[in-house]
Amino acid sequence: MSKHYANANWEGNLVKGKGKYTLKTSGYEGKLSFSSRFEDDKTASSPEELIGAALASCYSMALAHALDQSGNPSEKVETSAEVSLGKTADGFAISEILLKTRAKVKTIDKKKFLEIAENTKKGCPVSKALNGTNIKLEAELV
Repeated sequence: MSKHYANANWEGNLVKGKGKYTLKTSGYEGKLSFSSRFEDDKTASSPEELIGAALASCYSMALAHALDQSGNPSEKVETSAEVSLGKTADGFAISEILLKTRAKVKTIDKKKFLEIAENTKKGCPVSKALNGTNIKLEAELV
């Protein structure tokens, strides 16, 4: 079994505090703030942005593998994730994640590509971990 590690800390109260996270393997560090999460400040990351990065990365890798397994290897798969955080009756929640993927594949028709892309959305490990979240997909063959 493969294990992966991240660490995060927060100093101060929610609104005025600040935090940072570290990814153990790469040593990458990022900042966290209330305003980057709940307002329009883009000077730091948010947990939702990290979830988006995880899902987009996992999906791109899984789609490349699924295409290869179908006999249609991709030259490139590029995926972005738009994670929507909003207030609900139970507090804040991720209401939706929109994946937008573009793949360069020479040997596949659009119908088969879209079928593989949709199945991959359901099957990648991060999608499975986010099972309670509405994940939408826009897939384009280039």
